[in-house]
Amino acid sequence: MTFDEYFSSISDKKLAVVGLGVSNKPLLDILLSYGCDVTVCDKNGGDISEYRKKGVKFSLGESYLDNLNFDIIFRTPGILPFAFEKNAREDCVITSEMEAFFALCPCKTIAVTGSDGKTTTASLISEMLKAAGYTVYLGGNIGKPLLAEVQDMKASDIAVLELSSFQLHSMNCCPDVAVVTNISPNHLDVHPDFNDYVSAKRNVFLNQTASGRLVLNADQELSALFESEAVAQKTFFSMQKRIGAEFFFSDGAIWGNGKKIIDETEILLPGRHNIENLLAAFAAVQGLCDFEICAGVARAFGGVSHRIELVRRHGGVSFYNDSIATSPTRAIAALRAFSQKVILIAGGHDKNVPYNTFAAEITKGVKALFLTGEAAGKISEAVTAQADFSEQALPVFMIDDFTECVKAAAAFAKPGDTVILSPACSSFDIFKNFEQRGNLFKEIVRKL
Repeated sequence: MTFDEYFSSISDKKLAVVGLGVSNKPLLDILLSYGCDVTVCDKNGGDISEYRKKGVKFSLGESYLDNLNFDIIFRTPGILPFAFEKNAREDCVITSEMEAFFALCPCKTIAVTGSDGKTTTASLISEMLKAAGYTVYLGGNIGKPLLAEVQDMKASDIAVLELSSFQLHSMNCCPDVAVVTNISPNHLDVHPDFNDYVSAKRNVFLNQTASGRLVLNADQELSALFESEAVAQKTFFSMQKRIGAEFFFSDGAIWGNGKKIIDETEILLPGRHNIENLLAAFAAVQGLCDFEICAGVARAFGGVSHRIELVRRHGGVSFYNDSIATSPTRAIAALRAFSQKVILIAGGHDKNVPYNTFAAEITKGVKALFLTGEAAGKISEAVTAQADFSEQALPVFMIDDFTECVKAAAAFAKPGDTVILSPACSSFDIFKNFEQRGNLFKEIVRKL
């Protein structure tokens, strides 16, 4: 079905857009251009005056999900179906901007999901494909909805999608290549349990056929289960040179299909976790790119904003923004990227995940800990409960105000120190998203 055929076919339906977020605003514009009868259901709404003028109806406030008498509901990723499907008609179709994209996309798709590393991995894949001469569309959870660009895409192009568990939950998609970077407990404040979170991730490959390809992390226990469930061809990558992994790290280099691709010393991105991201990216583009072209990207790619991003060096102190680290495992990877102990700023919205492993890493790799946000107390308890914790060796400061917390960490630092914001928590206690949090951090640091 073409783009025009799809939207023409639903133009006479009663439609709802649940959540007026980043991904749904372009969708809403498309629906309006086809003369659709649209109601936006949103708890807050924001600035809606322009949409009211265009004929959009609104259901706002605490009861915005109570009466969903619609033919089709397009949900925002942040609101999972079980939050409202009981209030919808039995014959109602629940879908999303991303699900519509997969149904209408005319070109090859590469979908990347995982608990950590998916943004960097998707960005690396995109850069490698661009270097090989492809026209590439990068979007999804990375912050750019692509549905409105479907009409510009050609069959020879490639769309690279970063997909979150929220987007994948109950979604039907069939990417040509699916990548699962890793899976660890995450977003358990939204998912009812870890099994639901894992099930959402499964959707990236469950609809693939034998002509598709699934890239899995051989170092993860869940990969064996996913391998048994998937119909697609499998490609494995490993940091531990697991048997059967076509792409692995060994002897200080990345290897693929039996050949050395690049030495670790040539890679611009810092940290072992980024070697793992590169392994996943090399595995994903296998058969699409010459590996020497890909190695050139690894030598030149300096990373994505908010991912161990060097903000500035001031007074002999280096300041890094790793606001994307919304889980303990991602923050652990950031700490391990540095050879010396760092001054860590952490905390934010608690996602009901355990902090014990993170706390153990803090006692090894942190010289001073500055905590802020609603999870500060929980992280502090986990750290101080560690057997090797010493208040003299690792002072812990809890400062409610984010700006004051950053300033206090900067004041504590001495020449030669590294200060890093790597929260291990989501930003939703006081920020709209991790980008807003990271941008404020950078603003504070640049004004020091």
